[in-house]
Amino acid sequence: MKKLRGLLGITVFIGSATVFAQTGDMPGGPRVAQVNLTPGVTEIAADIYWLHWMMLIICTIIFVGVFGVMFYSIWAHRKSKGHKAAVFHEHLGVEVAWTVIPFIIVIAMALPATKTVVAMKDTSSADLTIKATGYQWKWGYEYLDGPAKGVNFLSNLSTPVDQIMGNVEKSNTYLMEVDQEMVVPVGKKVRLVLTASDVIHSWYVPELGVKQDAIPGFLRDTWFRADRTGTFRGQCAELCGQNHAFMPIVVRVVSEEDFASWSKERKTLASK
Repeated sequence: MKKLRGLLGITVFIGSATVFAQTGDMPGGPRVAQVNLTPGVTEIAADIYWLHWMMLIICTIIFVGVFGVMFYSIWAHRKSKGHKAAVFHEHLGVEVAWTVIPFIIVIAMALPATKTVVAMKDTSSADLTIKATGYQWKWGYEYLDGPAKGVNFLSNLSTPVDQIMGNVEKSNTYLMEVDQEMVVPVGKKVRLVLTASDVIHSWYVPELGVKQDAIPGFLRDTWFRADRTGTFRGQCAELCGQNHAFMPIVVRVVSEEDFASWSKERKTLASK
């Protein structure tokens, strides 16, 4: 029995290693075995990444400090060593300390978090506005101003059915690829106006630091400004029905010249 368990363990280990060896990092998406947030390609994404680490470190220090003192007190002053519990009531210094110190810590955490949240909500002075509409199960995009004004299209999942059915090997962009990408210029503030036609969806691209719900009957907006060109991937982050997992988002960030060329090409196709 021990030999059989050992054999099964080796088989599982080899199988897992093979899977990881065959799977590559997703371009513009998560890396293999990624457990941390992404630094992203926008200022907001970088701020979120920094806030995550700052608060995690503060919480870890508090956890280690509080439980360290508690466990040391239990171990060093246990009854078996002859210690007796002290009897005391209030202590002004202790009460002031355990009120003031947590207050300072909360303020120190709240100030940078509030600054980032306010920045996330500031959609003013946008260089480009795009309306995104969530459907079951795809995204529709309409360019409301700029060189691509009037361009609109639906963005559908383009992963081959054979991959979904498991008949062929899956690519490293499995379920995260579309037939028509949202295209935006690098270094420009893009305002995204979101709504939905049926149920609640959520437009989520980690690399851009954007996650905003799309709600039927409401217009909600957010923004991003990509610092470099590339293709960045996300997906609907709100459980929206049977094919929720088949509703990816792909944003291609290009140079201003390439964006102008793309806009001209899309307008030409639309006029035919």
